[in-house]
Amino acid sequence: MDDLRSKLAIPVERLNEINQVLLNPDVQVVNDFLNVIEKYGTPEEINKKAKKARDLTSLMQRLEKINPSHVNDLQWLIEQKEKKAFISIADYRRKVLGDKADSMKFTDDFAVTLEISGAQYFPYVINITKQAIERGMLMPGRFIRVRKMKEQESDGDLLAFAAAMQIIGASYVETLDTKGTDGSNIHLGGPETITGYFGGVGQPNDHALMWLDEFLYYYTNYGVYQVLNINPGTVLLGYFLHRIGVDIEFKISVYMGNDNPYAALWTLIGAKLFSREDGTTPLIGFNWSNSINNETMEITAQFRKDLGFEDIIRYEHHITETYKSIVIQPYNKRDELIEIADHVANISAKHEGADPEIDKTRKHPSDILDYFRDKEEIINSGDWDALALNFLDKFNALNKTAWALTENGLSFIAAQNLHK
Repeated sequence: MDDLRSKLAIPVERLNEINQVLLNPDVQVVNDFLNVIEKYGTPEEINKKAKKARDLTSLMQRLEKINPSHVNDLQWLIEQKEKKAFISIADYRRKVLGDKADSMKFTDDFAVTLEISGAQYFPYVINITKQAIERGMLMPGRFIRVRKMKEQESDGDLLAFAAAMQIIGASYVETLDTKGTDGSNIHLGGPETITGYFGGVGQPNDHALMWLDEFLYYYTNYGVYQVLNINPGTVLLGYFLHRIGVDIEFKISVYMGNDNPYAALWTLIGAKLFSREDGTTPLIGFNWSNSINNETMEITAQFRKDLGFEDIIRYEHHITETYKSIVIQPYNKRDELIEIADHVANISAKHEGADPEIDKTRKHPSDILDYFRDKEEIINSGDWDALALNFLDKFNALNKTAWALTENGLSFIAAQNLHK
């Protein structure tokens, strides 16, 4: 078997051949990539623009011109943070465990990030913040957004969310508009085109470059540096972009369908090939398919560590899913998380829906298709409050997970500026 294993080694000559393609000035696929970069300047200039755009004072001043009510909410949020209105980690543990919490040793090296998705509307974040204060609950340490970028750019949500995440100390991810749902992908329709989905969601033809252009637009104008990635082509472009010096990050979506260790190995090999000299990669979130089991994460954790990515690439794992339009229900992987969280590092527990026994009682259960609706249509249809309730349900599911982790001596990462 060792003889067979040795045949898997990649000869240096093969890497040289790949470099010859990448460095050939006549190769169009690389030239097209560089042409997009040139529109925005050098990597140093691009990073400088992003840093300036991300400045909290600047975000608030720009937001004042678009949506002053959001500024008021942000100022209230700052006040709540400064007066320490949120429950501390120690007090939360005592709330769950009583006096036993003071003597219990928690697995801080394997802390699970509390993640919520999709965080579509800034007012919904204020809703869960109020509930967190009133009930001694935990704010998420990570937010995933799937709202149309141009829509939230126009109403101020994009600026407000960027500011809020800095205030509370949470990471967040945006989903760009160039994801094949604009009519460019002939596979994406209703049930009559369902077999087209078997080839993946897709970003056909020149959409990979459009995605790159859109990424750089929001990076330089709003400081957005983490986005969702759903296609092997845009994953590669993300590797390229980071490799040349642009300080962006991305997470791979559940829509990529990574459902076995070999898919993960292939993706992480690419990350290693294009990592920087300091070992970093822009791939910071790896969202598994909903169908995986704990063994798959355990197997992949081994080579993730061997490749030097254990602290960099987070395994983002759905604990709950929307009740409609994505998985067979009931779906709840909280018990599986408890089993794995004490020995596989850097996992986030993603909550996309309520616990199914709650969701099924709602007049409007959580639905992944709501992510693709226009805000105006949601309001006009009368569904705004229903979607707000869906988000509160996700928040409650996230807090159930935090409670279960704590009961089992396991650690979590909540909003780090709020819960000390």
